Amino acid sequence: MAALVLNEEQQMLKDAAKRFLSESAPVSQLRALRDNRDETGFSRELWQSMVEMGFVGTLIPEALGGAQFGYVGMGQVSEQAGRNLSASPLISTAIGGVAALLLAGSSEQQQALLPQVAEGSLLLALAIDEAPRHAPNRVATRLQVADGGYLLNGRKTFVVDGHVADKLIVSARSEGAEADQAGISLLLVDRNAPGVNVERIIMADSRNAAIVSFDNVKVASGDLLGEAGNAWAALELTLDVVNAQLAGELLGLSLEVFERTVAYLQERKQFGVTLSTFQALQHRCAHLFSELELVKSAVLKAQMALDAGDAEAAQWVSLAKAKACEVAELATNEAVQMHGGMGMTDEFDIGLFMKRARSVQTLFGDYRYHANRFAALRGY
Repeated sequence: MAALVLNEEQQMLKDAAKRFLSESAPVSQLRALRDNRDETGFSRELWQSMVEMGFVGTLIPEALGGAQFGYVGMGQVSEQAGRNLSASPLISTAIGGVAALLLAGSSEQQQALLPQVAEGSLLLALAIDEAPRHAPNRVATRLQVADGGYLLNGRKTFVVDGHVADKLIVSARSEGAEADQAGISLLLVDRNAPGVNVERIIMADSRNAAIVSFDNVKVASGDLLGEAGNAWAALELTLDVVNAQLAGELLGLSLEVFERTVAYLQERKQFGVTLSTFQALQHRCAHLFSELELVKSAVLKAQMALDAGDAEAAQWVSLAKAKACEVAELATNEAVQMHGGMGMTDEFDIGLFMKRARSVQTLFGDYRYHANRFAALRGY
C-alpha cells in the first residue's frame, strides 16, 4: 500500500495554491461578490489568473494544453479553495466538466474542447440531478432520436455555474425506467441553444446554481458523449472524481475553521483567563483535531485510488465524502459555539464557512448517500 503522503511536486503545488488563493481569492472577495450580487458569481480575472497558474489544466493531458497532474494534485487546489472560500468554476469546469470529457468523450471531442478549457475560454457545467436529493440514476429527462440527431426534453436542478456555462453536460434517458442505470446517455448542450431555459439560483453559501429546462432541444449526434444509453459507468466515475475533490474542499474548510477557532480561544478571556485553558474546550478541540486527521487520510486515499485506477476507488471516494461531510458539520458547529454569540454574526467569517459547508455536504451526495453507498459497495 502506498504511503499517504504528498510527493515533492504535489507539495509544491499545494504551497503555490495556498499562496495564490489566500492573496487573490480570500474570504473578503466572496463577501464582495455576495454584497454586490455579482451577476457572474465569481471574478473572471481570477479565473484567468488560475488558468495562468496552471490550476485549471491540472487534470487535462499535456498534449491538450494541461498539466496532467492528477487527482491528488487537483486535491491540493481544492483544499486551498476550501480554506479561502474561493469562488470560481473549479468544481463545475476544471473538475466535473473535464472529467466527463476525459471519461466519456471521444478523442475528437477532447481535442476540440479541452484546450479551450485549459486556456480559460470555455466554461462547463454538469446537469445531472433532478430531485431534491442526489440520485444520479433517477433520470426522467428524455433523449429521443429525431431527424438524424436527437430531441432533449426535461428539467435539471442544482446545476452549479449553469447560468454562465458555455456548454452543459447533461444526463438523459434514452431507454428504460426512470431509476434504471442502463439507458442513460451523456451529451453536450449549448446553454444558449433554442429551447434551453436557465434560471439562476443564488444558494445559501452565496454561490450560484441553476434550474435548467429543456424543451424539444435539438442535439446533433456528434454531441453525444460515448454511446447512447451506455453512459452510466462514465457518469458514476465522473461523480467519484468530483466528490473526491469536494471532500478535499471540505477538508480545507474544516481545517481553516479549526485553526481560526483555536486562535480565538487563545485570545478570548473569560473570568480573567483565556478560553483555551478550559479543560472542557480543550477536550472538544482534541476530538476535532483527531477527526480532521482521519479526514486527511481518507481524502488522500480516495484521490490516490483514482489516480491509480484502483478497482475499489468508488468505495474510498464515498468513505472520504461521508467522513468529510460529518467532520465539516462538527467543525463548523463547534466553531460557532466556541465563538459564542459573535459566531452567528455576519461580522465574523465563521458563518460563511458553515454555509459553504452545508452546500458542499449536499452537492452530489450527502453523508447518508455516501455512507449507504459505501456499505453497499462493501457488501454490508
